[in-house]
Amino acid sequence: MADNKYCLILAGGNGSRLWPISRTTKPKQFLDLFGTGRTLLQQTYDRMAQFIDPSHIYVSTNYDYLPLVYEQLPEVDDMHILEEPLRRGTLAAVAWGSVFIAKQDPQSVLFVTPSDQLILREEQFRQDVLAGLDFVCQNDGLLVMGITPSRPETGYGYIQIDDEKPLSGDIFSVKSFTEKPDAEFANIFMQEGNFLWNTGLLCFSTRVMLDNLFMLVPEYRVEIPRMMAEAESSNPKLVPEFFSVLPNYNMDVSILERSSQVYVQRGHFGWADIGTWASIGKDVPGDAEGNVLLNTEAYLYECSDNVIRLPKGRTAVIKGLNDYVVAEEGEILMICPRQDIAAMRRMHTDTKFG
Repeated sequence: MADNKYCLILAGGNGSRLWPISRTTKPKQFLDLFGTGRTLLQQTYDRMAQFIDPSHIYVSTNYDYLPLVYEQLPEVDDMHILEEPLRRGTLAAVAWGSVFIAKQDPQSVLFVTPSDQLILREEQFRQDVLAGLDFVCQNDGLLVMGITPSRPETGYGYIQIDDEKPLSGDIFSVKSFTEKPDAEFANIFMQEGNFLWNTGLLCFSTRVMLDNLFMLVPEYRVEIPRMMAEAESSNPKLVPEFFSVLPNYNMDVSILERSSQVYVQRGHFGWADIGTWASIGKDVPGDAEGNVLLNTEAYLYECSDNVIRLPKGRTAVIKGLNDYVVAEEGEILMICPRQDIAAMRRMHTDTKFG
C-alpha cells in the first residue's frame, strides 16, 4: 500500500515575542533553548522523522532563513524546502505547501506543525498524529489537534467541542473557536470542560484543503491555479512570485473558523507553545520555587517564578526576585516582570535592536 502521509514544518516566523534572545536575524526556531544540543527546528524534524518518511517531510521558511535551514537540517535537500519570499501569514505557507505536495501525490494527507512547540510525550504524540492522519484519509475534513487545558490560560486559543457526538475515539465536531479570551472567559471555559487549547497542529487531505481555500478565500480562487502551474516545475526555488499578491491571512480565521468540514482531536501528548516568556514560565518545568533556567547557570536566593536565559559563559547571581524575566543576548539584557507582555513589546519596539 502506498505511503501517502506527509509533513509540513512551518519555520518562517520571526519569533519577536521572545525578544531579545529571539531576533529577526535568528528567531527562536533556530535556537537551542533548552540545552539539548538540538534547536527547536531540529527537534521538530527529529520528532517527525521517527514516523514520517523523511522524503515526505517538507520545511517552509522565509527566504532570509534559508542559510539557517541548510545549516541545521543538512539532510533536507532543496526540493523539500519551500521558500517564502515574503511573510504572508500561515495561510499562504500552508496553501503553497498543500499545492506543492498535492502535485507530488494527489492522494496525499498532510500533517502541519509549527517548529517552535514543546512536546512532552513523544510516543503518545506519534500515536495521536497517526490516528489523525488515518481519520483524514477516510473522511473529508480538516482536523485540528487540541489539548485539555491545565489552567485558564489567556494566551492560547480555545476550541469548543461537541462532546455529545464523538466521531471516532477522541475526534469530535467543532462548535466554536475563541482566540485568546480574557481571564473571565478562560475561567468559564475551564469550568465547562468541553473546551480544548488550540495547538495549531493540523491534519488534512491536500485535496480537501485546496477545495476549502478555493471556496472560502476569494483571493485564492485566482492564485491557486497559478500555484498549481508553478508547482509543475517541481522546483520550489522557482516559486513564489504569487506571494506578493496574497493577503496576510491567518489559517484559523480564514479557514478553520469558516469551514463546515472542521473537526478536533483531543491529544494526550503534553504540549506547550514556546511563544512568550509568560508561557515558558508556566509550561516549562522549573525548580522547587518555580524558577525556569533555560540552559543557564544561576545562583538564586529567595527567588521564585522567574524565567532566566543567559548566554554560555555567563552566570546569574540573584536575590529576592519574583516573577521576572531575565534574558540576555548579544548587546541586550532585558529584566522585566514576566506577565508584562505589553512592556516587553514596547521595549522591543523602542530599541533599535531587531
